[in-house]
Amino acid sequence: MSIEEWHYQDGQLFCEDAELTRIAYSHGTPTYVYSKSRVIRNFRAYAGALKGLPHRILYSVKANSSLGILDLLAREGAGFDIVSGGELYRVLAAGGDPSKIVFAGVGKTVAEIRFALEKGIHSFNCESEAEVGLISRAALALNRTASIAIRVNPDVDAATHPYISTGLRMHKFGVDIAVAAELYHRAAQMPGILAEGVSCHIGSQMLKIEPLLEAADRVLALVAQLRSQGYPIRHLDVGGGLGVAYEPDERGPAIQSFIERLKPRLAGLDLTLMLEPGRSVVADAGILLTRVLLLKQNGAKRFVVVDAAMNDLIRPVLYDAYHEITPVQEPSGKSSLVDVVGPICESGDFFARDRELSEVKAGDLLAIRTAGAYGFSLSSNYNSRPRPCELLVDGKDVYLLRHRETYEDLVRGELLP
Repeated sequence: MSIEEWHYQDGQLFCEDAELTRIAYSHGTPTYVYSKSRVIRNFRAYAGALKGLPHRILYSVKANSSLGILDLLAREGAGFDIVSGGELYRVLAAGGDPSKIVFAGVGKTVAEIRFALEKGIHSFNCESEAEVGLISRAALALNRTASIAIRVNPDVDAATHPYISTGLRMHKFGVDIAVAAELYHRAAQMPGILAEGVSCHIGSQMLKIEPLLEAADRVLALVAQLRSQGYPIRHLDVGGGLGVAYEPDERGPAIQSFIERLKPRLAGLDLTLMLEPGRSVVADAGILLTRVLLLKQNGAKRFVVVDAAMNDLIRPVLYDAYHEITPVQEPSGKSSLVDVVGPICESGDFFARDRELSEVKAGDLLAIRTAGAYGFSLSSNYNSRPRPCELLVDGKDVYLLRHRETYEDLVRGELLP
């Protein structure tokens, strides 16, 4: 229990000053529980490290798009990195400042582009010449000028899971850095377009900062080239991707040390640095609280069946991701090798396989740790399961951010022919 917001007290696991057993009694399970203190602490680590450098911290909305989390970060002064019109709608509904929003993503629709232009967002990160053309036509129709950055692909291996690696030529994201200057030249000829930024993002959950720094060096060389050719490059977006510690023996890179190594590269360049942290802001601020339904023995295999399932947290099967699982009642020390699984009719419905877990019984509560990022935001109603509620803990106070779905919610919007 290395994070102070999550700690045992009198034999029970707490989030800040709120006892998780009481939370389960009041709100049921499965339930996402977030620590307000931890979200703020993580965000302020970026803000503090970047002090004195022209910058914008653009929280990556896809990591956790709960209105309560977005509101909390907007109050902290965050900007937002969005990848859909729906995310733009959410940020605005949570009180986010449109002038601090950057619209990224490889497949923006005309309707989404118009929506963003009408709301006055800061800029678009563009991933193809075709997309720049779409934005130009939309801006012209609305009599607007769209600020853009072109997302370049620096061909740097992020050394992470292949599904969340985005910086190689084989990936769908960005344009080859070798031809980027030509695209800037063509973009500059398009009406309604102001190409004043360069963007890159090479992947997610990176536990080493060297690939990020290598990518920054390659992109800064492009910035120098573009400026020498007369293009008014004013901001550099180096994306996000800083990893977090999921396993007990892992260590995520320190935000401070990453920024300290990045800062000298920007000295004297008169560039606004943009960062897009998501996972590193919210992942360790959240858990999925679940209850043990029953224990099952199948030959040599021992299963702990819980009421949460892959529809609630798909990362273990989608990314082969590890999440620490902690009993809410402080462990006595006795443990056994188990699979922790859910009720869904899929062999992929698991949270842990062959995991050494403190012995539990039916009715006990478990906390699936580091679930604040890509947890609820990737959830679904598979097997017609209502999605969990979401809670925000602030000291002793527990706030409901999202109601637990009902069976009626499952068919809302559907029609019989």
